[in-house]
Amino acid sequence: MSLFMLSGLASSCMSGNSENELIIERPDVKIENGMLTPEVLEALGRIREYAPSPDGKTIAFTLAYESIEANKSNAEIYIMNADGTDIRRLTKTASSENSLCWYANGERIAFITMDEGNNAPQVFSINPDGGDLVQMTSLENGVECFKFSPDESKIVVASTVKPWEKDPKLYEGLPNTTGRVINDLMYKHWDEWVEEIPHPFIGDFNGKSADNFVDIMEGEPFECPMRPFGGAEAFEFSPDSKQLIYVSRKLAGKDYAFSTDSNLYLYDIAAKTTKNLTEGMEGYDTDPKFSPDGKQLAWLSMATPKYESDKKRLMVMDMASGEMKDMTAEWKYWPEEIAWAPDGKSIVFAGYYEGTEPIFRMSMPDGKIEQLTDGYWDYHSVTPLAGNSILAMRQNMLQPDEIIAVNGKDVTEITNVNKDILDQLAEVKVEKHMVPTTDGKEMTAWIILPANFDPAKKYPGILYCQGGPQQAVSQFWSYRWNFRIMAANGYAIIAPNRRGTPGFGEEWNRQISGDYGGQNMKDYLSAADYLAAQPYVDKDHIGAIGASYGGFSVYWLAGHHEGRFAALIAHAGIFNIEAQYLETEEMFFADFDLGGPYWDKSNAVAQRTYANSPHLFVDKWTAPILVTVGEKDYRILASQGMMAFNAAKMRGLECEMLVFPDENHWVIKPQNAVLWQRVFFDFLDKYLKTPANKTTPDTPVSDSIK
Repeated sequence: MSLFMLSGLASSCMSGNSENELIIERPDVKIENGMLTPEVLEALGRIREYAPSPDGKTIAFTLAYESIEANKSNAEIYIMNADGTDIRRLTKTASSENSLCWYANGERIAFITMDEGNNAPQVFSINPDGGDLVQMTSLENGVECFKFSPDESKIVVASTVKPWEKDPKLYEGLPNTTGRVINDLMYKHWDEWVEEIPHPFIGDFNGKSADNFVDIMEGEPFECPMRPFGGAEAFEFSPDSKQLIYVSRKLAGKDYAFSTDSNLYLYDIAAKTTKNLTEGMEGYDTDPKFSPDGKQLAWLSMATPKYESDKKRLMVMDMASGEMKDMTAEWKYWPEEIAWAPDGKSIVFAGYYEGTEPIFRMSMPDGKIEQLTDGYWDYHSVTPLAGNSILAMRQNMLQPDEIIAVNGKDVTEITNVNKDILDQLAEVKVEKHMVPTTDGKEMTAWIILPANFDPAKKYPGILYCQGGPQQAVSQFWSYRWNFRIMAANGYAIIAPNRRGTPGFGEEWNRQISGDYGGQNMKDYLSAADYLAAQPYVDKDHIGAIGASYGGFSVYWLAGHHEGRFAALIAHAGIFNIEAQYLETEEMFFADFDLGGPYWDKSNAVAQRTYANSPHLFVDKWTAPILVTVGEKDYRILASQGMMAFNAAKMRGLECEMLVFPDENHWVIKPQNAVLWQRVFFDFLDKYLKTPANKTTPDTPVSDSIK
């Protein structure tokens, strides 16, 4: 279904906004010369989630658009037949809708949006025809996520509480002070100062509204769901609606900062008692899922304390005996999300596999695993339906998420909301290559060829350095590190799965821990040399780019590349590892991956790590460098990038820095995103493009979107 066909749909729309509030609609995009510009990239529709009706005949989904002028995005609810026909728009508001959930046997759709006064997000519901809007909750601190019990008599929501109060004597007479008294770690997290945390509240639900909410963790200074990314997957009602499992890391302060020990807690709703189901398992335990008959519980578990990127084991517990089994013990890959089939005979999941993220089915109870999808795709949000059919979302390096259906080995695309834009863009090709490494192995790498590729021409090149560090270089679509827009600008890109990326087994994934500046950097240099050897690449004009650990990689390569790179770009990267060990908030990650504290002189692994800190090799920096940072980034502080920029400037190098006071580890706001892309390509073009290799047209940015 094209965007043009979506516009103006649904005569009956929820609208709870004043006339002065902006409702963001699909932007009117003008494509020049098939060019994917930053403005066109921001104009693409973004399917954020979907939910099939109980009978599987209808699918609700949210579709978001961004307004560069208003500097915000807006997601609305749409509904369609299971085959993608008859798309109708249900909402038309200035506030985004999210967390879709069908109930009342498919007669109602619940979701979260802002209440009428824009005071707090609450749970609302609506008919599938867009009528009879009802506000279902009125919690003072709003609702972050929710889930109904199977019998729909209960609802669990996440709402914030204050884990501690200010000392009234200390603050007496100081109503305008902004000072915070800190006495423990984890005083800030991701992009916020920790002054409130989410708790699970269970309430009674009568089909129209919910009340009598009880905080089942009252008095506990612990999060549920866990920050910063936890949501409704942290809750799981038993099929008989008598029990609730919730996920929490019941630690605070320094203990929280140095641990990944989350557990599954079984709460008996009538008795109001809580039992730890995974006590003694010291890694992450997440994503609980009851089998349809309630006799078994599946979840994802990591075995190693502090190691946030450990193999995810698919564990299954017999609820009667408490016996546990690792269903993936003999499988070298691992799931990223799991769901039981309605008949309870299998578990379906997506997982990284040799550079892609296919869908798999595990038969129960034998644990046999079958790969259901192939090709250059990443699948996620997998939902098994009756009759072994599956719904999911998929993306690749050339297109953003769309909803698809899987039947056997057949994959059908249900939505195609950006077809009219993508069809106008210049052709881009993605190739899979196996790159030899310095230790005699082969590394999977993606090469993205320039738009309208001509093998007789020479193109500037880019080495893409992945973040994480344990993050797959799969067929992902990114609105920041977007390979298609790089190719549209005339660059040949290599994106290698260097040591430390999942999808190639535990040994490959774990090797990077304690070896920053080691084999994975040799892998990057191997990839750069492989790209330079391609006959269509201008080997004298290759750049290296990356964010987070990718930014660290760029800083490290800056002092070790021996003339390979003519330009470098680092976003939110680690420059000084000693400072990072003390500055970051989730210290378990730094403690495990760096090998320990820098003051432990007897720790050979840690000392090797700190000896490879990029800031120690600034004297060898030669290439121009662009540094970008967000000042609300508490994972890797903006000061890291500022130090790198200052060092480059003092060294007399050509350098630039882009600072966003209002962004975190990412760049999210539309105008900031466009500025980032403009600065990114201006910098690369300045140092990597010559009259001989310049192949892209000059497109005035003001003409890209009307």
